[in-house]
Amino acid sequence: MPPRKEVLEVAGHEVTVTNPDKVFFATTGHTKLDLVRYYLAVADGAVRGVDGRPMALKRFVNGADGEFFFQKRAPASRPDWIETVELRFPSGRSAEEVVVRDAAALVWVVNLGCIDLNPHPIQAGDIDHPDELRVDLDPVPGVDWPQIRRVALLVRDVLEQFGLVGWPKTSGSRGFHVYARIEPRWTFTEVRRAAVALAREVERQAPDIATSRWWKEERQGVFIDYNQNAKDRTVASAYSVRPTADARVSAPLRWEEVPDCELEAFTIDTVPARFAEIGDPWEAMDQAVGSLEALLDLADQHEAVGFEDAPWPPHFMKQAGELPRVQPSKRRMAGSRAREGIVPPPAPGKATGPTGRRRSTMPLIEIARAATQAEAMEGLERWKARHQETWDKLAPHDVLVDSMRGRSTTWYRIRLNLQNVPEEERPVQEPLEIDYDPWAGAGDPRAAARRPTGDAERTVD
Repeated sequence: MPPRKEVLEVAGHEVTVTNPDKVFFATTGHTKLDLVRYYLAVADGAVRGVDGRPMALKRFVNGADGEFFFQKRAPASRPDWIETVELRFPSGRSAEEVVVRDAAALVWVVNLGCIDLNPHPIQAGDIDHPDELRVDLDPVPGVDWPQIRRVALLVRDVLEQFGLVGWPKTSGSRGFHVYARIEPRWTFTEVRRAAVALAREVERQAPDIATSRWWKEERQGVFIDYNQNAKDRTVASAYSVRPTADARVSAPLRWEEVPDCELEAFTIDTVPARFAEIGDPWEAMDQAVGSLEALLDLADQHEAVGFEDAPWPPHFMKQAGELPRVQPSKRRMAGSRAREGIVPPPAPGKATGPTGRRRSTMPLIEIARAATQAEAMEGLERWKARHQETWDKLAPHDVLVDSMRGRSTTWYRIRLNLQNVPEEERPVQEPLEIDYDPWAGAGDPRAAARRPTGDAERTVD
């Protein structure tokens, strides 16, 4: 018997949902068809979040618990009513990316296995000038949710000080997003420059709870990830369901809701009723278009007093005037004649350790290599249960959670910096709590070369 299909009439088009009964969320039991019905229930808001924007397809073909891959190139086999636009990447390659403009196209991409939606901050009619400034608040381990909410409210105030209106939403994962609609006048580099200035100003006003520091060893508090405004970066859009166990949603909010909001309150089950009751809190966003001139003036002031450009993501080309992409501790080490530090030993059975083949002056141990962040954190909890006395001596920034890039997937590594633990009390490197090999077996990201995935891209919370 052939697999069951369901054909829906959406926005004047017939859209086929293949394998509609396939379970996409094992914990809650939600199927692919449940996911489609969710997006139809909030279609006005979900389409508003992606309308006219090129979109990277983040495909979970085996559901939220399976591996995903990014597909920038629109599938060759697609309905003639699916719009695309050509984007060019720093690698020199180009791709026709999908552009969603109505609920039919929305359902079509969800049927491909797209649980969350990942549009670029540009319109298909002008791919060189973003019309969104995106503020991504990313907590370091140990930072609690109330602190993230406090930083979000401060971001709103700082945006207002510089003539911009902020629009808040939960990330649906652990963090928080604030968007500002801007005139499409500035390049990606200029928008990122404005975002760096904003992040530094938020840190200046609240250095105890917020940071603009790129290097994890320097972060304390909620990181304001300015690099989400670099070209080719995407963020999960408004009303996106996230691949969490409880199918949480990146939910747009009113500012008066932010002080008391809780991440777990917004899920695939609760958001449709909320949307039906209050509508879309972001409905008026397009009527609140602002200018970056004031933030760019602030960036000029920062430069005049000696601020350097903030570090770019490691896979970006070296930028003019950018400092060497070297961790501060390694930069300090490079000034000495002697080659200090050691290569930390690998976990039993592994060929490389916490720093690969690089030396480090920091006492690092590796805890987990995992396919998902949730699995990595589970491994950390097991380690913590055995080493509670050591854990109590660690600061939040001593817990290093890295999202590692593969060809078309990401995997996660957790390391601990034992600098605050007396040397005689430091636990030795043990076997990894989660020992995932991203280059082996069916999960080999290199197998993506046999799929039409396009350029790999990372999407963050």
